[in-house]
Amino acid sequence: MKSLIWIFMTIGGTVGAYIPLLWGGDSFSMSSVFFSGVGGIGGIWLGYELGRV
Repeated sequence: MKSLIWIFMTIGGTVGAYIPLLWGGDSFSMSSVFFSGVGGIGGIWLGYELGRV
């Protein structure tokens, strides 16, 4: 279960970091850091939920 959480956290953080690029933002900006954190937390939640099933 731990590896599933790590995998989804990594994927969520990576996808979240690229969200600002959709509107022309920089990949090294505060919005990128914010969305990376949100994506990581979402990935942790999704990995946990999928691991419980």
